[in-house]
Amino acid sequence: MSEHSESGIKHDEGKLRFDLLPVEALEAEVAVLTHGAKKYADDNWKHVPDRKNRYYAACMRHLVAWRGGEQYDQETGINHLAHAKCCLSFLIWGDENEKKDHYD
Repeated sequence: MSEHSESGIKHDEGKLRFDLLPVEALEAEVAVLTHGAKKYADDNWKHVPDRKNRYYAACMRHLVAWRGGEQYDQETGINHLAHAKCCLSFLIWGDENEKKDHYD
């Protein structure tokens, strides 16, 4: 028979701490993704030709606009940093998937 205690046990040491992610930043990035899905199609960004260069350039445009004092993208009304973060997510996805393609 096992012993019961007043507090439960959860073995999550060494696992990713998603509770540390600021939800506002996540929501802003999802707002960019939602806008893109409406404008183009779901996951369209995965199929953009020359994706690496184009999303790097887009990321930099959003960072330069933000650095220049423009907080929100004029087309979407969403924070430029959320757009840049989204571009970085696309670049990370591309790096990870290209790595898988090369090693599979």
